[in-house]
This record gives sequence, C-alpha cells and structure tokens, in this order.
Amino acid sequence: MNKEQQIGILESLLFAAGDEGLSTKQLTETMEITYIEALNLLESLGEQYEKDISRGLILLELAGSFQLATKKENASYLRKLVNTPQTTSLSQASLETLAIIAYNQPITRIDVDEIRGVKTDGPIRTLVAKGLITDKGRAEGAGRAKLYVTTSEFLDAFGLSSIEELPKLSDPSAEPEQDEMDLFFDKFNRTEEE
Repeated sequence: MNKEQQIGILESLLFAAGDEGLSTKQLTETMEITYIEALNLLESLGEQYEKDISRGLILLELAGSFQLATKKENASYLRKLVNTPQTTSLSQASLETLAIIAYNQPITRIDVDEIRGVKTDGPIRTLVAKGLITDKGRAEGAGRAKLYVTTSEFLDAFGLSSIEELPKLSDPSAEPEQDEMDLFFDKFNRTEEE
C-alpha cells in the first residue's frame, strides 16, 4: 500500500472518529503501522490541508488526539448554516436518539449509544443544532459526560405541555417498543409537515 492510500485511510478514520478524535496508538493499531509512520502520515495530511486553499478542513491535535476541524476562514458560512431555519425532517437515527433521550432524560451520549447499539454523535449534534435537546450539567464519575435533556422546542414540536404527556411505556426501564416508537415518529412527522 502506498502513502497516498494510507493518507486516504487516515482521513477516513479521522472523519469517522468525529469529535472524539484518534490517538497515535489507535492509529498504529488500526492501520497496523509504526508510531513513526503514524506521525509521518499525520504530518503529511496536516500539510495537505494547510497548503491547499481549496480544502475546507484542517488537522488538529487536542489533548493527545487528532481530529478534523473546519478552517477559521469558513466560520461565517458555517454560522449561516447553523442559523438558517430548516424545514427538513429528522433522519430515522435522529428520531430514535430523540426518543431515547425523551424517555430517559437526563442521559449521557454513552448511555444513548448503548441503548441504540451504535454511535450517536451525529444525531445528537443534529438535535442540539435544531434546538430539540440541550446539555444540562455533567454526570458524576469519570469523564463527567454531558447529560442531555429535551427542550421546550421539543415540547412545542410534539404539541406537549410537559414531558409527562409522552405515551407511557409498559416497563419504564425498557426501551420504547416499536408501536410506541411509531406513534412517536408519526406525531413528529405530522408536526413537521404542518
């Protein structure tokens, strides 16, 4: 495998890691390369991003992890994107994540991941950007993860006056059953269309 292919793999791994980033140890184990090779690849990718003005990303090292970030020069466009009201509906992943948070709030992203069985970084970012959830404090214990709760915008979107008006689950410790999830999603889709 040549260096360009390795840089492509590195870029894919960094993209998939998202805000969590990757350590050099993770890179060496995943790509089956040495520490020096990992550093050389990271340096090469970082230089490509810096030198090529047509690229909108940079490579950052934060607290021993490497991650992709957007260039400062593009900040005004990113603000427009975030501040532009959108009428698009939520993806299935975002709706599932929202249902889990609504029924289990306050809840950490890691707990949501465990319930869904997949990472929920993207859906949580989407829900925060749309104002349907927000972080409300930190969990006790190692890492002090953010606790997520629904917002008043969530209640408005579903026509609820309080969270207690959500359809009741048969077992409060169980995740929502498919019929209940369908009711939740149908209500959200109707609200979005109105």
